[in-house]
Amino acid sequence: MLSINLEEKTVLVSMSVLVIGFFTGLYYRRVDHILRTSWMMAYLLAVLWLPRKHKRQSGTLGVLLSPFYNEGITAITSVFLAVHASLVNVPFTSIDLFNVAFRDVDMISHFLGGLVIWLFLVSILRGLLTETPWRRVLIHSFTLLLVIGVGWEVAEWAGSHFTEGILKETTQNKVRDVLMEQLGALFGLWMVTKKGYPFSPRRG
Repeated sequence: MLSINLEEKTVLVSMSVLVIGFFTGLYYRRVDHILRTSWMMAYLLAVLWLPRKHKRQSGTLGVLLSPFYNEGITAITSVFLAVHASLVNVPFTSIDLFNVAFRDVDMISHFLGGLVIWLFLVSILRGLLTETPWRRVLIHSFTLLLVIGVGWEVAEWAGSHFTEGILKETTQNKVRDVLMEQLGALFGLWMVTKKGYPFSPRRG
């Protein structure tokens, strides 16, 4: 009998949510959601396939690809993708909570997104900066996440000039988004340091 661990079960449940989202998009003819759920499902299939077909390489390339070989990171990422897709288009409905009906729910996506990106960053940095103290690695990770978050908000602000308002947000909203990403990262720090999941902290 095929054995499936908790992480694989999580990914399969998330994939099921995305499949429902895909068919919901088809039913309501939401091309954006069809494309969104399609690339999300393709990504999850790829990260499930990669470790089974290719051993992780050594050296810098192996370090850069390390998050894709970590089942815990993959499972957490799958939850983020499923939740975000469901907020943008609630399954079985045409309701867009994220951009229209209740825009404050974007805090959930930014929290989970910050968690996922931080885990990616730390997974890579701890492999690249092997001689660097753990605390400095953490400082680098939070700084990079802040740069990415601010950069994303600037890109949204620039894009808002070419849309009909869906990307338009107040400065307060943008600051809140960045803060939620940092809170997600802090939750990730708690997971790593207190639970040793999805990887253990490096000592030193």
